[in-house]
Amino acid sequence: MAKAFCIWLSGLVVLTAASVGAAEEDAATGLAVAPGWDSVRTHCGACHSYRLVTSQRGDEAFWRDIIRSMQGTQNLWPIAAEEEARIVGYLAANYAETDWGRRPPLSPLLMPGDPTPD
Repeated sequence: MAKAFCIWLSGLVVLTAASVGAAEEDAATGLAVAPGWDSVRTHCGACHSYRLVTSQRGDEAFWRDIIRSMQGTQNLWPIAAEEEARIVGYLAANYAETDWGRRPPLSPLLMPGDPTPD
């Protein structure tokens, strides 16, 4: 009985340790619920899937460059500096580059064909 209790207690400790620091995930968006997630939900989800956000990884410079790129090429609206800092901070904290890095590039076979007719 004591051995079974020790095994149960060890499992509980492992599960508790694994959950500490892990942000709760919003069921509707798949985004980590942490300070700034509401801003990301509002701004990023207005134009594309949240999966596009959660599949990327990078530091603050990476995320800031992504925002600048979307503003320059995809008509992303201006974002107030304080709001942008909140978004970039959230993304860098919750979707930072990891050991596996960013996803690998798509195979050319998976890329769409030329959309312009001949």
